[in-house]
Amino acid sequence: MFAASMRRFLVTAALFCSALSGLAGCKGACRELSEKLCDCSINSVEKELCLRRASQEESRVEPTSEDEAVCEELVERCDCRAIETEEGKRACGLSR
Repeated sequence: MFAASMRRFLVTAALFCSALSGLAGCKGACRELSEKLCDCSINSVEKELCLRRASQEESRVEPTSEDEAVCEELVERCDCRAIETEEGKRACGLSR
């Protein structure tokens, strides 16, 4: 009984999240950028540590709307395959 209720709740939450994604998104652009950068990690242990740090930072520091706008641009341009180049670092917001 509990498992069915929990499953229904998770499905409802996922649908709600996807419905809002066009408006506000369930995650901010800066969180998405952090997760995308974590995807660039060399292995699953590093990725998990990176995701944990990103979560901790998000709860510690709230990005401003200006930060979110910058992160939104970076999410689209950031590419793990190019992250070792200077241009790739700039595209991901890792250098000026």
